Amino acid sequence: MRTLRVPFWRVNHTPRAERVVERVRAIPPGFVRTYGDVSPGAPRFAGTVLSGAHAEDLPWHRVVRADGSLAKGVRQRRLLEEEGIPFTGERVDMRAARLPD
Repeated sequence: MRTLRVPFWRVNHTPRAERVVERVRAIPPGFVRTYGDVSPGAPRFAGTVLSGAHAEDLPWHRVVRADGSLAKGVRQRRLLEEEGIPFTGERVDMRAARLPD
């Protein structure tokens, strides 16, 4: 199966990508959402959008995997801990930190 790679600049300027960015911006400090929360039905799309988004004011670190694990490791954990996000081992405590719908 061939994978089509779309340049980030194209992905980030679509209405669909803008909705993902808006959902990420809406996550308040002290909470997290999952990739599936910010891009229902297409969590990998959220990852693609965030990997190509370089706005300094975008709280990308508040988006985690559904199991609470971190895609960006130590850097992401440091930023989340600074906001008071609780962890259980290496994962975010999703029961305590996930933003309710």
